[in-house]
Amino acid sequence: MTTTTRVAPARTARGERRRQQILDAATGLFIDPGYRATSLRDIATAAGMSHPGLLRHFAGKDDVLRELVERFETGNQLWIQAQEDAANPVTVMDIARRNAEHPGYLALFSALAGEATTTTHPAHGHMADRYAQMRSYADQAARSTRPHFRLGTGRDVSAESIRLVAGWDGLQVLQLYLPDRVEVVRELDAHQQAVTRPYAWAITHGSDDASGVIPPLRTLASDATEPAGNTAGRARRDQIVADAMTLFAATGYADTSMRTIAERVGVSKSTLFHHYPTKEDLLRAVLAARDSEIAQRRQPQATSAAELLRDLPRGATTNTESAPGLVEVYSVLCCEATATRHPAHDYFRERFDTALDVFGALFAAAARDGDLPAHRDPAHEAVWLVALWDGLQIQWLYDREHIDVAAHLSAHLDDVLPRR
Repeated sequence: MTTTTRVAPARTARGERRRQQILDAATGLFIDPGYRATSLRDIATAAGMSHPGLLRHFAGKDDVLRELVERFETGNQLWIQAQEDAANPVTVMDIARRNAEHPGYLALFSALAGEATTTTHPAHGHMADRYAQMRSYADQAARSTRPHFRLGTGRDVSAESIRLVAGWDGLQVLQLYLPDRVEVVRELDAHQQAVTRPYAWAITHGSDDASGVIPPLRTLASDATEPAGNTAGRARRDQIVADAMTLFAATGYADTSMRTIAERVGVSKSTLFHHYPTKEDLLRAVLAARDSEIAQRRQPQATSAAELLRDLPRGATTNTESAPGLVEVYSVLCCEATATRHPAHDYFRERFDTALDVFGALFAAAARDGDLPAHRDPAHEAVWLVALWDGLQIQWLYDREHIDVAAHLSAHLDDVLPRR
């Protein structure tokens, strides 16, 4: 997990204290209200200095972000090296525990993970390198002659490393939304216990009480309603939502102005506000449109809970191949909205809460049918599946050539739900 070292000019002790003061202020603001919603003047005010005074230390907000990220990563690198020098090999669990206990780490990196998926973001290259390095670290740890955790027979080390990092990232986002239901370290520990067993391992298969009953699939009801209007008006609203979705995916919600959206659509601001009086109204419409498009493509034909779960990767294939914009807008907004003041925060919190309930019920039904092995906990499997799916989508946005979301989801579900 190395970073590019930049040569910095010599600094006085007072100058270094001022820089740290700026970085401390920026950390809180980048977490809430978020990097894109924070201006350099906001940072200066929070740091108790003037805007010109801040500019003597940092040329722009991007420079603040780069140094903040480097300091977080450098601290981890030094700690890992110190532990290894003392003959105390560092495990993934050790790193996860350290990150979870570091004030602001989870929120900052979860927000950046989504924001930096766009190639123009100042931290895009750093975050892409970070994912590659984390996968490499997990891979090396598993292949070591003294592995930090052992993989069961039949498991592909590289693939398991990708899924471990993806699930880890997804858990960090989930914990920020649902701290009472999700704890990163606990869920990681449960996952690593599971992968010590052989791939697709089960003590027994089959059940005399198998019912094949599939629990009802609840969806997140949207509070965005379609305004009344004529055909031309509906077509204009559809165009506004489509263009807003593209812009939100590219630059985030906070950094996209209504003026920019109006220019993209080719209408005046007054026309845009006629259809959507506030930016929050437009955001709700974008999220509702995404939900509607995905729901229309889902046509479950499964005859059991296990079959329905195994069929989920088909939707992931459709998303990445034919509707990548839906993945982009979801990932950007989901990570951006971890800030509690974000207008989409409650939407994603409810979405995740519902997803855990739905998948938990499906895994519990699979357990009753004898399809989920007895050593697997339905609640944990629901959490891990949601986290893995979201984490894989984020990794795919950084490396579309090498990350196959559907293939990894299929491999995971075949492991959790061994076929008879």
